[in-house]
Amino acid sequence: MVDEIRSNNSVVYRCTYHVVWCPKYRRPVITDPVDARLKQIITEVCAERDAPVVELETMPDQVHLLVTVDPQFGVHRLVKAIKSRSSRLLRQEFPTLKTRLPTLWTNSYFVATVGGATSEAVKRYVQDQRNA
Repeated sequence: MVDEIRSNNSVVYRCTYHVVWCPKYRRPVITDPVDARLKQIITEVCAERDAPVVELETMPDQVHLLVTVDPQFGVHRLVKAIKSRSSRLLRQEFPTLKTRLPTLWTNSYFVATVGGATSEAVKRYVQDQRNA
């Protein structure tokens, strides 16, 4: 799936990104059942934007997402959509998130292209983050 070549009306591309972001103050708030709902929201947003999720792993204080994104849409717009929807919905559904944090996510995130490493190596790295 990572090495799949995709296209839209005017661009043929293979753009896969490793994206990492954290809750505000790096608080360990991504636990069950927040974890399951967050994964569902991320998957929904990516499906709506035609951005296949290659791998998704959450830990109490961070999210790792390996995703293929149309370069005309942009990874920054996808991350913004994921963070805004997940923050709004999770804070509505889990009131404890409102009391502990002024906002759910930090404004920043890490993103790297998955060009130099093999897709299996990056996939394994994302999966292994929970054990680290």
